[in-house]
Amino acid sequence: MISGPGGVTTSEVGPISGDLTVHTTWVDGETRLTVQYTGALDWYTVAGSPVPAADETTARAIHQAMVNGVKAGRGATAPAPPAG
Repeated sequence: MISGPGGVTTSEVGPISGDLTVHTTWVDGETRLTVQYTGALDWYTVAGSPVPAADETTARAIHQAMVNGVKAGRGATAPAPPAG
């Protein structure tokens, strides 16, 4: 997907933007978010990741919020866990 202006903020290299791929894993009660330039080898941790997620449904909601954040850009960071 193409990021919005300002892209995504990563822990390792700061903001990246352009054609990006988001990868989300749910492990041990937390959602881990990474991003890469589509087709590249290196993955970067999204700033603010991991995010607490008690269950897979919550992890999926966090992933979708991250996808929306990437599309919006503005230095997107990991979203807060959904209230509830």
